[in-house]
Amino acid sequence: MLEANAGDGGQRVMSMNEIIDECKTFFFAGHETTAHHLTWAMFLLGTHPEWQPRLREEVLRECGGAEVPLRADALNKLKLVTMVLHETLRLYGPATFIERQPTADVDLCGVKVPKGTNMTIPFVMLHRDEEAWGADAGEFNPLRFRDGVGRAAAQPNALLAFSMGPRACIGQDFAMLEAKATLALILRWFAFEVAPEYVHAPAQFLTLQPLHGLQVVLKLLDS
Repeated sequence: MLEANAGDGGQRVMSMNEIIDECKTFFFAGHETTAHHLTWAMFLLGTHPEWQPRLREEVLRECGGAEVPLRADALNKLKLVTMVLHETLRLYGPATFIERQPTADVDLCGVKVPKGTNMTIPFVMLHRDEEAWGADAGEFNPLRFRDGVGRAAAQPNALLAFSMGPRACIGQDFAMLEAKATLALILRWFAFEVAPEYVHAPAQFLTLQPLHGLQVVLKLLDS
């Protein structure tokens, strides 16, 4: 981007303001979303503590003890951790909707949508739809992803947390790897629960966030 600002032969491709806007996008899309993904994962594991020993056992088995550095190949073996992170994305995904515009007139299940119409796809509704996810759509059940994302629901593309197709999030794999590494480190060292003073109030500020923050009680485990 800096090279684009410097230009070739004195002609700039991107202005400094455009580069600053792109950097803001990198920070928002690459940092804040993953941070809130982990926040909600901590909330769900703190309110469903029976899952923590299962995940910790997997982390210690695949990644070794607290003194062993995490390796990418070991993180890829964390199946239960991945299920929990996918279930977190379904119930409390940082992105709550996407917008798309058709490039031509289309017919969507009998609804005619003119070219250029701004369409909003609400993840909050789709990810809790009982027709797609079953009668327990509103419940925390990571095992629904035991056979992969494509078989977790009645439709293979029901989980849209990273969008899909050619416009899917380019940072999807890195974001999941980052989340797995962080959660694995927390589980190695701590057991935790949601503090009594926590008030459940999810709020949308570009991303889905706990309005009053997430207070947790950490217990340091024996190393």
